[in-house]
Order: sequence, then C-alpha cells, then structure tokens
Amino acid sequence: MRAGILVTGTEVLSGFISDRNGPWISARLGELGVEVIQIAIVGDRPEDLEAALGAMRDQGADLIVTSGGLGPTADDLTAEVVGRFTGRDLVLDTEMEEKIQRILENFARRLKFDAEALRESNRKQAMIPEGATAIDPAGTAPGLVVPAGDAVVVVLPGPPRELHEMWPRALAAAPARALLDRAEPFEAFSIRMFGVPESELAQALREIEDETDLGPLEITTCLRGGELITDVRHRAGEEAAVEALRKGLEARLGQWTFSESGETIGEVVAKRLEGRTVAVAESCTGGLLAGRLTDMPGASAYFRGGVVAYSNEAKAELLGVDPGMIESHGAVSPEVAEAMADGALERLGADVACAVTGIAGPDGGSEEKPVGYVCFCVKSAAGDVLPRDIVLPGDRADVRGRSVAVAMHLLRYLLEGREPPR
Repeated sequence: MRAGILVTGTEVLSGFISDRNGPWISARLGELGVEVIQIAIVGDRPEDLEAALGAMRDQGADLIVTSGGLGPTADDLTAEVVGRFTGRDLVLDTEMEEKIQRILENFARRLKFDAEALRESNRKQAMIPEGATAIDPAGTAPGLVVPAGDAVVVVLPGPPRELHEMWPRALAAAPARALLDRAEPFEAFSIRMFGVPESELAQALREIEDETDLGPLEITTCLRGGELITDVRHRAGEEAAVEALRKGLEARLGQWTFSESGETIGEVVAKRLEGRTVAVAESCTGGLLAGRLTDMPGASAYFRGGVVAYSNEAKAELLGVDPGMIESHGAVSPEVAEAMADGALERLGADVACAVTGIAGPDGGSEEKPVGYVCFCVKSAAGDVLPRDIVLPGDRADVRGRSVAVAMHLLRYLLEGREPPR
C-alpha cells in the first residue's frame, strides 16, 4: 500500500508557515502499514495542485492525502481541483450546508459577526465532488473522501488541530476503510542513545549485519537534540532479527542507551523522579530547562521551581552565590555552577537540583572559555554531586538547546546513581 501526501498553500510553500501536517500524516500512515512515497508542497495555483495529484497517481499511490485549501476564500480550490482530477462535478451537499450554517450561527452569536454574510461566503464549503463522502468539520471546513478509480483521495483542512480531529473520521469513511483494510500494519520501536557519535552507531549496525540478516528490518537513524535515535519498522514474524538487533546494540552501545521503547528523556526523568522533587538554577538556558521538565503531564508532582539568574547580581541575590567566588572564578565556572545548585536546593527545598551556566554566544568567549563553554552541576540534598564542564558546538540556539539536553541526561544519571560514560 503506497501513499502520497500533498500539502497546499502558498503560505507554506513560501516558508511563512512550517508544514506540520505532512510529517504527522506520514507517521499515522506508517502506523497503519502504508508506505509513504512522497510529501509534496504546492501553492494555491490549481494547475500546480492538479499536476501534483497526477504525479502521485503516476508513481503508484493508492492513497493521496491533501491538507489545506478548503476555506471559503477564492484561493481555496482543493475540492474543485480534486473533483476535476477524479472526473466528478461539484454538487451542493444540503445536509453539510445545514451543519456549516449551524456552526456559523454559533460563531456569529459568540463573536458578534454578521451571520448572513458568513453563510454566503462559506456556502462554497458545502460543494463536494459528486459521489464523495463528506467528513464532518472540526471548524467550518468539511473534509472529503473521494474515490479515484482504484485509488482514494482524502481531503482535509490545513489547520493541524482540525486535521487531527477529523483524521479518524476520514479513515472510517467506507472508501478509505476498504482501501486500508488491505494494508499490513508495521510493528515499530525506537532505541534512544545519548553521548555516542553517529559513526559508532553506524559501525555497530555494520557489525551486527555481518552476524545477522537485518534485511527484513527497516532501520533509520537520526541525530536530534543531541540524542541518537534508531527507528525500526518491520512486519510481523521478524522477531529473530529484532532480537538480534536489540542484543547487538545493547552489547556494543548499551552504556549510552537510555530508552529501548522510544521514551523521551523527559519521560525517563519523570519516572526516575517518582517520590522525589527537583529544582533548577539557570543562566544561559534562560528557563529552557524548567520548560523541558514541565513539558510532562503531572510535572507538579516533582518540579519545585526554578530560578533564572542571568546577571551576577541575580546569582548572588536569588541563589546566594558568593560574589567573591564569581569574582575569583567567573560566572561561568564549575564552582559557580555548584553554588547555584546549592542555592536552588536550599531556597526551593528540593531533593535534587540542576544548575547551568555558560557562554551561549555569539560574544563573550575567550581563549580559556570559548563560546559554547557550559558548566553543569546536578546535586542532591543528600550530598551526591555530578559536575560537568564542556564546550558545545553550534550557534547560540544550538548551545542553549544542547545545554538543556546535557542537563537532562546528567540529571538522569544522578537519579540512577551512576556516572556518565566518558
């Protein structure tokens, strides 16, 4: 089963808006056992949209999913183009027109808009290709499931919230369901590592492949946020190859592996913190570490709070760092990082604290402490301490983002009671 994904909108093509729909749809289709052959972005010109639909059909797509172009304005032409592509005239769906009308009347009452003007401009949204299945909207734009010979075109709106809500309804429509019933779902898992070079993983995979046929497995690796992620997809019945891969990676790179089930570092740390609390003291990361720790639902059970102490004065006043220490060692130093952690422990009453101070750039570096030099200290109220000072590559955003990743993993190591591998 092969699929193409077509994202429409000049605002996406021009880069003003990032495409969030294509990757999301691709992931959902992968879970269903559908091979995505292409994600394409086209503007609002109908001839470009129709050409892209034709190209996907010519590449053997059994399913084409589009997003965008279902609004009430003149440049929202996806339904019309899909109708022409599938050889179907547009007809008024009176039932859908009534549903849209009720939605608009509700909007008009709440927002004090002219309901009649809204109704007239949105009437085109109830025009659907003859024989298509209309999907109830999450906003005002209905989706469409349109048979196209042996293939099916699923047409969904551009706003991600609406698309996500309508996705299961679109898949439940008879034409889509009949097509997807032929797909053979993949089984998938992810293994996450931190601190190991990508070249080491590549070498490990080569060695495992010398011992075992990994051909039945689709293996992709990606370096993201300082973490090395190995994604594996396979059909049912390939347990022997999966087990060989898992054991081979554990034997070679187990000390750097923090999740064999795809859990993020945030999820892992949240589990390790069960029954304990954490506080943070941040300088160069400016609250990003606190944000990462509180991304998880239920963070109030373990997160006590955080202090962003950017200036030297703030480090002294808010965290109790000795100004003389800052003068002697510098604000970016292992000594100050530990003092910041001590201050967070004392003032926020946590079981564990994590402190970060560094030079994110682009200015402020020196020969001794270049841009990217960051000092970390994770410390427990019981006296366990895990310090690190390293030089991180990249621009300001890279250094700050990587600092958060390092801090999260140092926190994990301290919670697990072990030293990071060198």
